[in-house]
Amino acid sequence: MGSMIEALRSIVGEKYARDDADSLLTYGRDWTRFYEPHAGAIAFPGTVEQVAAIVRFANDQQLSLVPSGGRTGLSGGAVATRGEVVVSFDRMNEVTNFNEIERTVTVQPGVITQQLQGFAEDHGLFYPVDFASAGSSQLGGNIATNAGGIKVLRYGLTRDWVQGLKVITGTGEMLDLNKGLVKNATGYDLRHLFIGSEGTLGFIVEATMQLTAKPKPLSVVLLAVPALENIISILTEFRARVPLTAYEFFSDKALGHVLAHGSGARPFETAADFYALIEIENVQEATEADTLSAFEHCMEAGWATDGILSQNDRERAALWRYREGISESITPYTPYKNDVAVTISRVPAFLQAVDEAVARRYPDFEIVWFGHIGDGNLHLNILKPGDLAIDDFKAQCEEVSEEVMGIVQAYDGSVSAEHGVGLLKRNQLGYTRSRTEMDYMAAMKRVFDPNGVMNPGKLLI
Repeated sequence: MGSMIEALRSIVGEKYARDDADSLLTYGRDWTRFYEPHAGAIAFPGTVEQVAAIVRFANDQQLSLVPSGGRTGLSGGAVATRGEVVVSFDRMNEVTNFNEIERTVTVQPGVITQQLQGFAEDHGLFYPVDFASAGSSQLGGNIATNAGGIKVLRYGLTRDWVQGLKVITGTGEMLDLNKGLVKNATGYDLRHLFIGSEGTLGFIVEATMQLTAKPKPLSVVLLAVPALENIISILTEFRARVPLTAYEFFSDKALGHVLAHGSGARPFETAADFYALIEIENVQEATEADTLSAFEHCMEAGWATDGILSQNDRERAALWRYREGISESITPYTPYKNDVAVTISRVPAFLQAVDEAVARRYPDFEIVWFGHIGDGNLHLNILKPGDLAIDDFKAQCEEVSEEVMGIVQAYDGSVSAEHGVGLLKRNQLGYTRSRTEMDYMAAMKRVFDPNGVMNPGKLLI
């Protein structure tokens, strides 16, 4: 162990390789809390050359490496459980170039998502990928998991905003992929192999990100919805009339946890089973009138029983807090998370089937639903009872999860819509991917990482 830490210090500097207990615990895990971290050492490279040197050292010494960004992941993709060397990108956190003509910005992997959003705003532009952890997640991790978030309906996923990548492969070689080009019809676009690969093929060391024009003023409608099938009717109505940037939903149980956590007062006098949060871009003067027409139609049709339309940015932010505060408010209950997706039209039937399956097996478990229903992504959270040991809870959730994944498969869905596979969903990949697909994925890993040093045990078995 001593020789390993000394070798790492010779690469990154004396202060930037650690093996003290606090560092091993802090950097050895992500937001997933089902795995006991067991890291061998933590390295903090400051340059691309140092990252490459760490990878070459790992190959020479037959070590395993785990990438670490903001550690906000929810699938165990950044957890070290086998004595691996954790490679933290905290030091590589600079915006290195801005191209005003191309509207692109080049960033190191440790740049915080919110930092890029702020940079774009300072230059009169917009970086649209957004989610609750934007204040601590890092762009390298966003790209490695193809992060989605709340504006996918309008702007797409992280993948859609990556114009170029520099990566260090599992052999320590650097690839400069696409180089910021808009059009590049020269064969395989290797850039997209690394986006969403969860660090299993190589480490992202630089990214060229596309920015866009700032949206017109935004407004939010929050509706109380008595039945889930109404959620889809409301989406159809609003989408036909006004330009949507987000369409979210959450259950009354989710709202209850947010309120108990101290985030505002109940929005309506009478509770509803579900709530729809709709964000609208006011692109023209008629948009507000069209929004009101859609609102009134939903009320008249009985799809909604009450509603609020924000009048200013303060009210819009307050309404968003009901949705964005959910994850934090349920964290003390050690939620077992299922991040799944089906096509939008199948959401109500799918959710009902899952609800029935969980209630039948474990009627005492509390289920909290929320998600980006405008793109078919649902978050099923099973909360741990206070008197149940975490290992027993995880084992019971894994049993019910197999049934849930069977339903996902029956609906041609995905077992992981935006959180990645990591450790948590690794054994469930077959519900979404065919055996042939997984064989090709494993073959690609052998090409880029022949010695298996890059985040082993994640994504692929």
